[in-house]
Amino acid sequence: MIKNLFALVAAAGVLATACAAPAAPKADGVLQVVATHSILGDLVKNVGGDRIALLVLVGAGGDAHTFEPTPQDVAQIAKAELLFENGLEFEGWLDDAFAAADSKALRVAVSEGIELLAVAEEGEGHADEAVDDHAAEDGDHHGEVDPHIWQSVSNWILAAKNVRNALVQADPANAAAYEANAAAYIAELEKLDVEIFTQANALPAIRRVLFTSHDALGYFAARYGFEVAGAALASFSTEAADPSAAEVAELVQAIKAAGVPAVFTENTHNSQLLGQIALEAGIRLAPELYTDALGEPGSAGETYLKLMRSNIAAITGALSE
Repeated sequence: MIKNLFALVAAAGVLATACAAPAAPKADGVLQVVATHSILGDLVKNVGGDRIALLVLVGAGGDAHTFEPTPQDVAQIAKAELLFENGLEFEGWLDDAFAAADSKALRVAVSEGIELLAVAEEGEGHADEAVDDHAAEDGDHHGEVDPHIWQSVSNWILAAKNVRNALVQADPANAAAYEANAAAYIAELEKLDVEIFTQANALPAIRRVLFTSHDALGYFAARYGFEVAGAALASFSTEAADPSAAEVAELVQAIKAAGVPAVFTENTHNSQLLGQIALEAGIRLAPELYTDALGEPGSAGETYLKLMRSNIAAITGALSE
């Protein structure tokens, strides 16, 4: 259905004028930039500052796994000069939308150069072994490579550098501004990384065990010394169907065997399933984590810096009780 909608939009010629010009900074010096999801948009905003006009396709609280672009989204992609994406098939809808827009934008995958983690085989928990990024390019896809790279702050520092480099290349007249913005933001990220390590290390290693809605915390666990015991949705994608009653019973037993004191729901998920599992396992449902999207403005997860601080506070608080 989505592909047919894109085809109708393109055939109607709605985007022809928008796609005619090559990607280059506008006469007023403001670069037209699109970011695919809210966490990435926050990064691009911090590096681009007031030298870019930024549109974020999947906003706060939105799930990029299940997002369905509208004709208006396609039109915005057509107007973009730079399009920042996570890559690693996190935005499974993007290739079709980009093709329908006949966009001339330069696509920049901020995951470039980041050491990737593989998804485990079913029943093996989370695999924290590294994956060669060239292998990912040669055929690995969502479900084989974990796309949730921002859950490690060190990864997000590399992503910030990728954003900076792309902006400088596209708009060299404002290179100094992008470089200064990136340096200031990276300093904040480095401070955040130390804070998370400090809080994680204060928690006994035996209690650093996570059970969540879906498997989004692999990079967090690998970076900060946690173990991912399991997820209610046995997939990196939130598109997976809810488990059956028998599968829920298995999850409850797995949680009891792992000895975790709490399970964590996520801001892009309905907490009902995890609440049921926690009740049957006799443990608590921990405060919500921000995993795949920023929180709404005014929330504890309204920016990436706040999101990560909120998550580590929720995790250490729940697991220390």
